[in-house]
Amino acid sequence: MQGKQLRKLEAELWRAADQLRANSKLTASEYSMPVLGLIFLRHAYNRFQKVKAAVEKNLPVHPQRGRRALNRKDFEEKNALYLPETAQFEYLVNLPENKDIGEAIDNAMKLIEGEYDSLKGVLPKSFSIFSKDLLRELLRIFNKEVLQKAEGDLFGKIYEYFLNKFAMTGAQEGGEFFTPMSLVQTIVNIIEPDFGIVFDPACGSAGMFVQTGHFIENEGLKPAEKVTFRGQEKAELNTKLAKMNMAVHGLEGNIQEGNTFYEDKHNLLQGADFVMANPPFNVDGVDKGKEVVKKDRRLMLEGKVQLPKNDNANYLWIQYFYNYLKPTGRAGFVMASSASDAGHSEKEIRQKLVQTGAVDVMMAVGNNFFYTRSLPCTLWFYDRAKETMPAKKGTLRSADTVLMLDARKIFRKVTSKVNDFSAEQLRNLVCIVNLYRGNTQRLQETINDYLQTAADQARETAATTTLLHTQLLSLHKTVSDFAAKYVKENKAAQAFAEALQLDEAAEVYQWQNQLVAAAAKAKPDMAKLEAIAQQCKALRKPQDKLVKQLADAIAAAQKEYQLTKNKDWKALNLKEELDELKRLQLLLSGDPAEEEPGLLHDTEYYWKQAHWLQSRFPKGVYTDVEGLCKVVSRAEIAAKDWSLSPGRYVGVDTATGEEEDYEERLAQIHLELAGLNEEAIALAQTIMDHYKELAI
Repeated sequence: MQGKQLRKLEAELWRAADQLRANSKLTASEYSMPVLGLIFLRHAYNRFQKVKAAVEKNLPVHPQRGRRALNRKDFEEKNALYLPETAQFEYLVNLPENKDIGEAIDNAMKLIEGEYDSLKGVLPKSFSIFSKDLLRELLRIFNKEVLQKAEGDLFGKIYEYFLNKFAMTGAQEGGEFFTPMSLVQTIVNIIEPDFGIVFDPACGSAGMFVQTGHFIENEGLKPAEKVTFRGQEKAELNTKLAKMNMAVHGLEGNIQEGNTFYEDKHNLLQGADFVMANPPFNVDGVDKGKEVVKKDRRLMLEGKVQLPKNDNANYLWIQYFYNYLKPTGRAGFVMASSASDAGHSEKEIRQKLVQTGAVDVMMAVGNNFFYTRSLPCTLWFYDRAKETMPAKKGTLRSADTVLMLDARKIFRKVTSKVNDFSAEQLRNLVCIVNLYRGNTQRLQETINDYLQTAADQARETAATTTLLHTQLLSLHKTVSDFAAKYVKENKAAQAFAEALQLDEAAEVYQWQNQLVAAAAKAKPDMAKLEAIAQQCKALRKPQDKLVKQLADAIAAAQKEYQLTKNKDWKALNLKEELDELKRLQLLLSGDPAEEEPGLLHDTEYYWKQAHWLQSRFPKGVYTDVEGLCKVVSRAEIAAKDWSLSPGRYVGVDTATGEEEDYEERLAQIHLELAGLNEEAIALAQTIMDHYKELAI
């Protein structure tokens, strides 16, 4: 399924499901687990059916006993759950009206748990809180034909989407069960966890593991054969979410419930190849007087326990992640920005960590990447193999260096309150880290890929522009010929003919021809694609204006002169021609209402991504970029009081703003304004409700 189609499906499913929740008067927290349970059940059934069909083809047939019956092992070998008949989605959807649907779904969950020890006590079994009608409607929503035929990891993506949306609605306190996918993908792509033990001691809903699975699969490998997942999570509900999420994605792992401050369930001191986490920030109340904390070997630096004196757990986490790693291990984790500059005992711990040489990359991330808090954060990356890496001539990276990367100005606005990294922004950031590590090939491959995509888009743009140009000319001539004849017989209709004298038509036709000539044979060449990108940007608005002017003239004439009653006009059958013109325009200009860019935008966009990288690293090797990145030594860090805040090192971007995309900024302002309007409406409603309660 295409990304745009998937986004539409996700949004449609969410709107339907959330509308049902609103009508049921259930809280988001009451509603979230059962809905996720139904998604889990639907996905499990899809995988069950697919494996069943494949296995049945090869089942042995005995002369007397017939075909061997399917068993659980058949499904486990194909990475699918075995589902007893009454636990299958189709059985539940077709359950007679007189049967208790809530009890039937609860029983289905119990049957699945009975088959798999890893899911015992995990699946939701509280469907009695729903009305029967609501449950049947939820089942109907998740039984759409497109979902019945879903292939690949479609349901995994939908599951993640619903986790995301429940986080945004505050379904679980603090949204701590869900780390935004954008940040998880950044961590995974920078530490590259593709072997050994992968550990998350604050695993929430296991998003780190899921993205690791995707990362390994994208390399053409099987996660189960390459990595072992280990997780720990304090909250019982979040532990269940994690196990469900792993099962939905066909992953296996050992998720233990336990408070990481006092328990080390997996005993992985210096035993993990990779550590990833988004721990809760600024936690106070950890009892540092407990012997288990005072003697915790996960807090050892320079041969003794380093216990921060203030009532803040950030530096407990920061030390855990370091000490969980093998001598060659890597870690990536999210941390409050304040921790990068914290003073006193925390500064001393930070100094010791820098002096180990393991601190590899520090990335500052801007506001609004989380759904329940707007503050910025910092991504920390350790690489313990770097501790013994000597400084060599011609290389930047060693035990003495840290890459400071300030990504606070790099983001995509998703809603008025939520930002993330686009796929391309993430690729660009990963390219910078790879350059620092001496991998120049990744940069060139990425630039080439952008240019090739831009060239492909340019050729498609040229072909579509040719079709639109032909359609526009044909439709305009047809209507103009009719208007000329009509005005001769109806002098009062002169305005109709005048409206068809389209403004700037000649210029638009000329620009279309120029773009087609340049783009039809586009090659992945930076300079030539720049010219094409500029032509795409220049053409879009005038072309849209021309199409709108023609469509408006036709609509106005139909209404003014009641042309729908004119047999000659009806004989023209213009609806199909108009629909085709609008379809071509949509392909080229996109649909702002659906936030879908068109070919004209994409051609320019991919060239801009290539230009962004090449203009900053013109020689194809790492170089410090003002306001973006800088490689610093331990001496420089010491001079700034052992600060690990990238903004203190990279400086300020002094560029004049020549690359500012004002249309993109306008779209961001539009989103912000829409968010403020929503808040204003909600506030007005709250005031009105209170006003009614007071009976004033």
